Amino acid sequence: MISGRTRVWWLLLLGCLFTAPAFAQYPPTDGAGAPPFGEPADGQAGAAQPVAPQSAAVAPSASSSDRYPRSPGGFVRGNMRDPRGAASRGTGAGWYISLFRFAPLLALFFLWTHTTNWVDDDSQSLKLDAGNWNLAVLAGGAIGLLAGVTVPFFGLGLLGSILAYGLPLGLYVKERNDRVPDSAKVMTPAHIQSLIIRAAARFGINIAPNKGARDSALGPPIRFIGKSVSGRGEDDSRSKQAEKSRGFVAAKELIYDAIMRRATDVHLEPKEDEFAVRYRIDGVMYPAEPFDRAMGESIINIFKVLGAMDITEKRKSQDGSFKAILEKRKIDFRAASQGTREGEKLSVRILDQSQSVSKILQLGMRKQMQDQIREVINQPHGMFLSCGPTGAGKSTTLYAILNDIDAMQQNIITVEDPIEYTIPNVQQIEVNLKGGNTFASALRSILRQDPDVIMIGEIRDAETAKIACQAANTGHMVFSTVHANDTISALYRMLDLGIEPFMLASAITGVLGQRLVRKLCDDCKQAYQPKPELCKKLGLPSEKIDAFHRPPDDENNPCPTCGGLGYKGRQGVFELLIINERLRDMIRENAQVSAVRAEARKNGMLYMSEEGLRLVVKGATSLAELQANVK
Repeated sequence: MISGRTRVWWLLLLGCLFTAPAFAQYPPTDGAGAPPFGEPADGQAGAAQPVAPQSAAVAPSASSSDRYPRSPGGFVRGNMRDPRGAASRGTGAGWYISLFRFAPLLALFFLWTHTTNWVDDDSQSLKLDAGNWNLAVLAGGAIGLLAGVTVPFFGLGLLGSILAYGLPLGLYVKERNDRVPDSAKVMTPAHIQSLIIRAAARFGINIAPNKGARDSALGPPIRFIGKSVSGRGEDDSRSKQAEKSRGFVAAKELIYDAIMRRATDVHLEPKEDEFAVRYRIDGVMYPAEPFDRAMGESIINIFKVLGAMDITEKRKSQDGSFKAILEKRKIDFRAASQGTREGEKLSVRILDQSQSVSKILQLGMRKQMQDQIREVINQPHGMFLSCGPTGAGKSTTLYAILNDIDAMQQNIITVEDPIEYTIPNVQQIEVNLKGGNTFASALRSILRQDPDVIMIGEIRDAETAKIACQAANTGHMVFSTVHANDTISALYRMLDLGIEPFMLASAITGVLGQRLVRKLCDDCKQAYQPKPELCKKLGLPSEKIDAFHRPPDDENNPCPTCGGLGYKGRQGVFELLIINERLRDMIRENAQVSAVRAEARKNGMLYMSEEGLRLVVKGATSLAELQANVK
């Protein structure tokens, strides 16, 4: 398939070949190169010269100027003849192009070049028959252009051009509109209205019938909702203030593009002469189109206004939050600013609850591990920890666990910093360090609220760890996260925080270690046969391995499903440690790490690397992705 840029150059060349001679109007000649009317004797174009009558018997003169009578209005070279002379027309001699005929066909030609690129990109992104639609739109435009320059009657030729160009384009628009939501449909009354409103808004003219129409027309269909200064509820005045700011449409387009690309974070990073933009998609950073310095600073100010942050403070770190409505769903955002040498940097975390995991079944664990976790979390008391580095999906796992518990029959209270997703029928408390509401102080207060299940966002200090263990030992089920590389390390991390071994041994019931790996795109992944030496090194029987899979090597034809990344979405890799009586005794005795690990293996615990190989064999992820994220 011809690339978009190459196609445009071919279209331009084709247009030049068609239109160059089409509207040139040359004066007729007498066959010998001379004009049919002689020039006036005195050189004045508008002066009429008397012609003496000749008898039919008299032979014509040999001079070509005497063979025909003089033109009464004079001869002027050009495409418009006016008996009053060239001076009265204002076009001047030598103008052979009819603008009245040339301009509409030229506009139609450039519209054709634009829509062929759009059809190519749009059909591939929607997984339509891009090849046939490309051919139809290209052929229709070429036939229309040919009709416009060859049909003798200009009006009829222009009508034929429009029909030949518009028919395949209209059919494509109908098919693609049947496959997209209402907000993404084109050439509908709402879409045409938004185009007109946006065009008028560029000149400072507001012709929108109402505020909703203006919001949808000025940029993508996303509406920002500002946060109040108190941190509770929404502040419509902040939203209006942001709308009036320079760069508001660019800010909407930035966030909308990030959501469409499934990004979880947006980074605005100042450089010497621009603001770099990077998206984090499936845990990997990808660059996007940068902004100039002025526009980048304006966009940062808009997000700071929405998040109730101080726009005058550019050196100290700040954080805030705001919301947006897109396609009838609310999306939460967390913004954090930080002063750097080049200027102020801003990162925006996108928390789209529609994309979150809501059940244990969706975590991707094997069936046996799911049953073991359900058995642990349904115990009347104890402590269940999720461990891993930052960004390993620990909080997502705890949210999925809480959704598996009946919140109507049990009193569930969470303490988080901050609250990422809302859970129905669960009392969620946000930590406020400035207000003195820490994890430890919040835990002391909620223990008097008769909770059955307590979820702590993270155990960071000795006081929080001690209160959590006490709660687990006094009839509460406690869930929390801790930063540790694996399950065994998580136990000793708790001991390092100052927890007495006997207290931890009686409180802990299970530890889940996890990582996230990217899932291969099902539409473009490539199968290959691994070498026997590699299988032996991995501990896999080579005769039972059909194939491994990896991303495609062809970068010239990117997959429309994953956007050419080779991966789409992420998959958890887990390591579950169930605490039995023997392990409790070893923790109470502060046994060696190797001894505790050997006992866990004896009980059937699989390492994360072993669980990950199961995903590689199934074709869910690649070996390179597993080795890069799971050690």
